[in-house]
Amino acid sequence: MKRSLQDKLAILADAAKYDASCASSGTTRRDSRAGGIGSAGGSGICHAYTPDGRCVSLLKILMTNFCIYDCAYCINRVSSGVERARFSPEEVVSLTLEFYRRNYIEGLFLSSGIIRSPDDTMADMVRIARMLRIDHGFKGYIHLKTIPEASAELIEQAGLFADRLSVNIELPQDASTRKLAPQKKPETIRAAMAGVRLSREASRERSHTGKRAARFAPAGQSTQMIVGADAASDRDILTTSARLYSGYDLKRVYYSAFSPIPDASTALPLIKPPLMREHRLYQADWLMRFYGFEVDEIAGVAPSGNLDLTLDPKLAWALGNRAQFPVDVNKAPRDMLLRIPGFGTRTVTRILAARRSGPVRYGDLLRIGALMGKAAPFVVLPDWRPGALTDSQALRDKFAPPPEQLSLF
Repeated sequence: MKRSLQDKLAILADAAKYDASCASSGTTRRDSRAGGIGSAGGSGICHAYTPDGRCVSLLKILMTNFCIYDCAYCINRVSSGVERARFSPEEVVSLTLEFYRRNYIEGLFLSSGIIRSPDDTMADMVRIARMLRIDHGFKGYIHLKTIPEASAELIEQAGLFADRLSVNIELPQDASTRKLAPQKKPETIRAAMAGVRLSREASRERSHTGKRAARFAPAGQSTQMIVGADAASDRDILTTSARLYSGYDLKRVYYSAFSPIPDASTALPLIKPPLMREHRLYQADWLMRFYGFEVDEIAGVAPSGNLDLTLDPKLAWALGNRAQFPVDVNKAPRDMLLRIPGFGTRTVTRILAARRSGPVRYGDLLRIGALMGKAAPFVVLPDWRPGALTDSQALRDKFAPPPEQLSLF
């Protein structure tokens, strides 16, 4: 049965909802005022914000949900009975341009199942990006989900047309990937990530004549891993993330809570992990990237290696390391201020600036934006001392959410 474009869009936009690895960060502005179609300030994502404060959106679709792979956790695996559809490259280009002209989107996030072979699929995705950029002068944001098994030459071409590339690491442990996604090899995935990093580094260098190389994925690369499909602890997950950030210069690691699918393999859990676990992993990831925390500090609070679901990771760490508190806000260095619950990076920057003009007091912190409901037990100020509050046995109860009556039905 031949499907209409609208039917295909309904199927393939819904199928793309499992892809989380698209983000709003870090590329130079493309400006179409000198010609072309579309502009994007920084990277873009559906209903997210660019660095200049604008809310942007992407057309987020799969090119096809047909797939020759049989990854146990994927709704689009070859053995699944899901409804299938496929866009031609021309249809994706047409949709992107028409959505842009109607002011629905500022860019495209494109992923795909594997049809025929990785190279054939990647070649079609590159063709879509090339047609948008070269044939239609499209200067909006393009994010391509690259296929690690595709040839290095095709991934190299993809980076010349896309703002960002992403390669899914799939699962936090190699053994889990081999078991649940037998056609995918962790070594191949990491090799593709390494290739993207090397190409990005090469694009920033000048030739002996001073000429710059062609831009390559200027918004960098990201990845996504599934949480809760295997027995990996939060410590295992964060250790993998830390290794990816340092080894492949990733912009973001995205965490996607496993969701049970129809006709699932017996190797998968029967219930999905709590969404709060995904949220806590994002908070812990932020602490590693911007607050100077190490994996063992964050995940070492609990013997199990899993994050506390009732408290945010920084607060849980502070409660487990009370000997380091209270901190004198007017004397502490930046790295210690960043460890105080309720103090964000901007708050700390403002505190350091305010200290140059005189002592910072409790009211000053409120005006600066500190969350004193969290911070008060952990700080000392000229007009505030927590006294015995810092070491109080009941301090954790002060922050923990109240108990809830569980439903019987």
